[in-house]
Amino acid sequence: MEGSNVSTYSAIVAVSVALGFWLGKICSKRSGRPRGLRALKVDKSDECKLALVVRMDLGMKPGKIAAQCSHATLACYKDLVTSNSRLLRHWERTGQTKVVLRCASEEELLTLQVEAQNLHLCARSIRDAGRTQIAAGSRTVLGVLGPAKLVNQVTGKLKLL
Repeated sequence: MEGSNVSTYSAIVAVSVALGFWLGKICSKRSGRPRGLRALKVDKSDECKLALVVRMDLGMKPGKIAAQCSHATLACYKDLVTSNSRLLRHWERTGQTKVVLRCASEEELLTLQVEAQNLHLCARSIRDAGRTQIAAGSRTVLGVLGPAKLVNQVTGKLKLL
């Protein structure tokens, strides 16, 4: 009888793992991520870059800006791992170009995010946890990653930090 219980338990575990795997795949496809990001194609001759847009109205100190830019970089990376790994690999192979730019307000940051998403670029904004200098929930940095020509359409008018 004990052997039967072990077999039943093993079968339940195997079915649960398989079901969890397939449900995860189904749910990730319906996650609300912009569908165009998956469709964005990159040619081998295309330059790619990550633009990090920092809100200047928050008065963040250099260390805080560096931390928030790191969060935005990681958010874009994590997004592309699952949504467009081909674009991510291309960016990695072509030097991982990054540029840090400034914007004046949250409104401008959100406008840039919408413009980037409309071009099917990876666009991730960061909300601060509120543990140090900035109020909790404040959007601090926007990361925009994709072919440089498209990224420049969104961020080309901004000044370097």
